[in-house]
Amino acid sequence: MKEMLSVIMLSIFTLGCAQEVPRVSQTEFSKEALSQKMEDEQGKSISIQQVLDQHKGKIVVLDFWAGWCRDCLKALPKAKELEEHNKGIDFIFFSLDRSKEGFDRSLERFDMKDKENYWFSSGWKNDFNNYIDLNWIPRYMVIDQKSTIAKYYAISPEDPDIQATIDRLLK
Repeated sequence: MKEMLSVIMLSIFTLGCAQEVPRVSQTEFSKEALSQKMEDEQGKSISIQQVLDQHKGKIVVLDFWAGWCRDCLKALPKAKELEEHNKGIDFIFFSLDRSKEGFDRSLERFDMKDKENYWFSSGWKNDFNNYIDLNWIPRYMVIDQKSTIAKYYAISPEDPDIQATIDRLLK
């Protein structure tokens, strides 16, 4: 009886915590999503649009993560390998840490200070994250040279579609 109860509890927990694939794969960002504000490492406010404008004409990989996220930390070495393998691609890290102090600690602790980092000071639920149906991290997106979405949904840096999308965009 105890074993059966454990299996049921584990099943409920697993089902309730599984990452759900978004029903719609967006190809462009909405104006509301692009106007979403974040903070850079110095605490300066910047919109998603401004971040993407800095990378216009380049391929960008967005990596959504947090220092408290065990899955994110397990994926970090592979994300760094993906970045190393794609030297001409811009990687941007969007943090969902719960506080500015947590964001700063995570950057230091996980050797991320040499990366381009932003923090959602508004928290998880905001216009950008709602628009892209962000329901779990880590999450990866590939943005093309025109700042449109080329790869909408990946949950691992080892997803072969990320590299295939990058390779396709480089042709």
